[in-house]
Amino acid sequence: MQKMIIEARVNEYAMRDRNPHVPWTADEIAETAARCREAGASILHFHARAPDGAPLHTVEENADVIRKVRAKCDILILPTLGFIASDDDPHGRMDCMMELAKDPATRPDIVPVDTGTANLESYDAATRTFSHTDRVYKNRTDVVISYVERLKAAHIKPKLVCWSVGFMRRAEALIDMGLAAEPAYFLLNMTDAPFITGHPGTVDGLEAHLRFLPSRARHYWTANIVGGNLLDLCDTVARRGGNIAPGIGDFPYVELGCPRNEEVIHRAAQIARAAGREIASPQDVREMLEL
Repeated sequence: MQKMIIEARVNEYAMRDRNPHVPWTADEIAETAARCREAGASILHFHARAPDGAPLHTVEENADVIRKVRAKCDILILPTLGFIASDDDPHGRMDCMMELAKDPATRPDIVPVDTGTANLESYDAATRTFSHTDRVYKNRTDVVISYVERLKAAHIKPKLVCWSVGFMRRAEALIDMGLAAEPAYFLLNMTDAPFITGHPGTVDGLEAHLRFLPSRARHYWTANIVGGNLLDLCDTVARRGGNIAPGIGDFPYVELGCPRNEEVIHRAAQIARAAGREIASPQDVREMLEL
């Protein structure tokens, strides 16, 4: 099988109430990136954050993170478009990435594009109540098309983020249109705990995704779970030929003693090797994804 790509999802919008090791500042993210690279990660996914954890989506802050990461290691850079924190101007979400791309020192290697819209409510099974019932992550099709068009013009690989089968069918259409180049790179984004909008983070939830991966297009896929322990699924992902995207940004791993990101990455690499998979380096990923 192909070498396994490990993407470190180091902070997302996680606070430090459940795991105190979530990196926020550019220096913290850079230190974390270097340790994750040493543990086996080839891609860094990060959200620029303020010292108090607030989300930041400025060119300056993202550039600062990227420069400091690249000064420490060769891990590939995958920033964020901003999720619901920059929802006021959907088309403008991509502007930051395009500005970063103008300078080779800050140019992202990969940029994520969520290929559909999702309700982002939370459900508490213990109290049988919903919260955040008005929260919607909007990705209109015209906006998604504009994202991949701009990335294509900038020669940057999109990561096609799929929360469900409908997202994947839309992503396949983007490939069919010639907007997302092969080999395509899919993130199969599952959800657990209070988040019920995606496929559950189980073998069945993963298999439901895999049944609809495009058979006519060259592609790689990676898996993550928002709100769930991805390490429990790592052996299955490895044996199914997939890649993995763990990190304490998506889940605090309290049951493992609130580890640091690099400890989670190290454990994922161990599981993958035990399943017969070698771990991909950043250069391997460049060649695999034809970056």
